[in-house]
Amino acid sequence: MKKFAVLNFLYFLGVLTFASADSVYDNFVQCFAGAKIPDAQISSIIYSADNASFAKVLESYIRNRRFNVSTTPKPSIIVTPTAESHVSAAVLCAKKLGVQLKIRSGGHDYEGISYVSATTFVVLDMFNFRSIDVNMTDETAWVQTGAMLGEVYYRIWQKSKVHGYPAGICPTVGVGGHISGAGYGNLLRKYGLTVDHVVDAQIVDANGRVLNRETMGEDLFWAIRGGGGASFAVILSYKIKLVPVPPIVTVFRIEKAYDENATDAVFQYQQIVDKMDNDLFIRVLLQPITRNKKRSVRATFIGLFLGDSSRLLPITDSQFPILGLKKSDCKEMPWINSVLFWGNFDNKTSPKALLSRTPDSVNFLKRKSDYVKTPISKSGLESLFTKMVEIGKVGLVFNSYGGRMSEIPASETPFPHRAGNLYKIQYSVNWSEEGEAADKNYMDQIRQLFSFMAPFVSSNPREAYLNYRDLDIGTTDNGKNSYSEGQVYGLKYFKGNFDRLVKIKTAVDPDNVFRNEQSIPTLTFQGRRRSRK
Repeated sequence: MKKFAVLNFLYFLGVLTFASADSVYDNFVQCFAGAKIPDAQISSIIYSADNASFAKVLESYIRNRRFNVSTTPKPSIIVTPTAESHVSAAVLCAKKLGVQLKIRSGGHDYEGISYVSATTFVVLDMFNFRSIDVNMTDETAWVQTGAMLGEVYYRIWQKSKVHGYPAGICPTVGVGGHISGAGYGNLLRKYGLTVDHVVDAQIVDANGRVLNRETMGEDLFWAIRGGGGASFAVILSYKIKLVPVPPIVTVFRIEKAYDENATDAVFQYQQIVDKMDNDLFIRVLLQPITRNKKRSVRATFIGLFLGDSSRLLPITDSQFPILGLKKSDCKEMPWINSVLFWGNFDNKTSPKALLSRTPDSVNFLKRKSDYVKTPISKSGLESLFTKMVEIGKVGLVFNSYGGRMSEIPASETPFPHRAGNLYKIQYSVNWSEEGEAADKNYMDQIRQLFSFMAPFVSSNPREAYLNYRDLDIGTTDNGKNSYSEGQVYGLKYFKGNFDRLVKIKTAVDPDNVFRNEQSIPTLTFQGRRRSRK
């Protein structure tokens, strides 16, 4: 019976004709009706631009104010599915119409790729897909992609005080983009990436089929674990494998001003970062500050240790003595409280705060990324600090590598940045001033610092991290040159895994239904030419 219904729907698509871009809403409503979606459901999940709730739905998951200004292109419609059939219909209708389908889970894409486009487009917003089913019998959880990381951590904690998941520290990041782009967090050195602990998935492919790991095949399952799900399918849910955490962990935060041996501390950090105990993760923040009316750079060392301070202190004393970590600097707590600490909540906050899906504030922002393979010399660090002060506001975040990351082959998942890296850099600048002048100023600042750092970071290619989306490193218009365009950013994000991703993309989505400004291209432009409205 299901097969007959699908055939009828495909036939309906074949005879359905579409008019201009102005009628995208009407066409989608008609198309969904042809898919036997009840009218009451259609009216509740498809929002046209003149719907009173359209702006609220669109803006609810915009996490970068750069893409929420009057000139930002808006989608023709927003589809907010509540069932798998709605997702299948959205994919098939967008495919027939030739309209770009943007897939949004949490809206944290730094370049707004999940909800902005220069062409006629539709947003498929997955926020209703937020169920989390934790099964302690086999230590797994099925997590739908509209769930937030904070919700995942909370639901795990409800079932077990000695399990966690190695994902990001921001609780309002959506699961879909985070996992499919190879998310990471402060369990990185102990357990690797999010995708190193994904054991199954449910997707809707370019033909509208709902598939799991067995039915999609191992190639596609490999691709959606770090290759960016939005290039290959709509990810409905991931089955994740939980990891053990001790009953008590230790966190610390040590600040060192420039005149408090900040340079020496950062230099020593680089010598031990990839060799220190796998239970220890240290993030370094470098921030330009004004102190006593003098501009300088402050280094902040934030740590998580999977154990108590009595085991941590001998490690830091012997391997990282200049940090000067003392018992009084250490805070011991259950793992769930360390999640709150890293999320910048105060120490009296209840874990229930992780259930909030709304961030405290949303700023204008820009991010970039790099990988460091050899320590930056002291003179190099001095020149970096001078440059940061000169430029103005841009900060840097160093995220420790080594440990488990050095043990997993680069081809195990699409994410290739494994052994040989000391740390990853995130370039970060936020601002609150509105207007083009402010935008140009801060964008110029971060690009200047990125250019300055070229001698100190990876090269040929200059590697980048997909989840720190950066359109500066290359884009595609998904036309006849999409492969050569895709190589430019694809080799930076995926290195030697890029060609395998292209082959898989060509096999599973030859018509390039799932496309964006930095999607994986097809090997040849096989699909019929689509209008780019």
